[in-house]
Amino acid sequence: MLERYAFEGGALVPRAEGEVFLVYIAPTEEERRQLVDEMGLDAYDLASALDPDEFGRVELAKARATIIIKQPRNYESQDQLLFTVASMGLFLEPKRLIVVALEPLEVFSDKMVRRVANPRDALLKVLYSSIAHFQGHLKVINMISESLEKRINASMGNRYLLDMFTLEKSLVYYVNGIGSNQMVLEMMRSCAAKLKLSAAQGEILDDILIENQQCSKQADIYSNILTGLMDARGSVVNNNLSTLIKKLTVISIVFMPMNFLAGMGGMSEFSGWTRNLPPWISYPLFLASMSLVGFCTYLVLHRWDAGARDYELPRARRKGTGPPVP
Repeated sequence: MLERYAFEGGALVPRAEGEVFLVYIAPTEEERRQLVDEMGLDAYDLASALDPDEFGRVELAKARATIIIKQPRNYESQDQLLFTVASMGLFLEPKRLIVVALEPLEVFSDKMVRRVANPRDALLKVLYSSIAHFQGHLKVINMISESLEKRINASMGNRYLLDMFTLEKSLVYYVNGIGSNQMVLEMMRSCAAKLKLSAAQGEILDDILIENQQCSKQADIYSNILTGLMDARGSVVNNNLSTLIKKLTVISIVFMPMNFLAGMGGMSEFSGWTRNLPPWISYPLFLASMSLVGFCTYLVLHRWDAGARDYELPRARRKGTGPPVP
């Protein structure tokens, strides 16, 4: 899909006849042939702009500067919380900028590059829009991570833990993509004269470089937090499961003496033992005695568990690992 823009009044305006800013989104085979045959793009550079695994780079020639950067791919429901990156090619000519990407651009949403009067201004606007896109996705990943963390604290399965692993994998993609853009921006700053950037455009490029550095640090922080807490969150799931098994075991132990007594006598034997009592007295007495046995068993287990905790706490204090005595 081809989108054409023109520069009017210091802003980008969609124009059907625009030739100074061309954006090819997921170009078809016919559009690729047009880019190579009619506009003179190198076939290898064009393939690099559409290859998600391509490294970012800057290549300078007399007639054209080729810049390959990374941008986040738009998230879809079938991605299952996996956020990936894609490559984007920027082909800067003296009087024209050609953008080849797999994902649509958000060139009207940023606030850093307000005035766009030439292809170099448009280049800076595209660069900043990619960084802003990364920052927006990082905020979404952080929100999803916090939501999953709350669910993991009460979960006993691996579903939410696997989602956390997927987010951790996504952050690895983002850290690599943002780091690749950092290298490209530094190369552009070092060859600003060859790119024919003005002093004002050079200052904007410095600001974009700082924004990308902050975005890179933010991605590193999120990635380190997820990596460092994955083992702890896995332990939380195991602890929740152990707590449930403990409760179920206590319930089975409480009913074990009652099952033994009921099975030893049997209903026929109990009827023989209580033949001199009416049923409306014997059966309530039987249920009351069974409940008393279960309650006594629960008290024994509770006191045993409390005694074990009281024994472990002074022992830990003697070793210097327990909490201080108030």
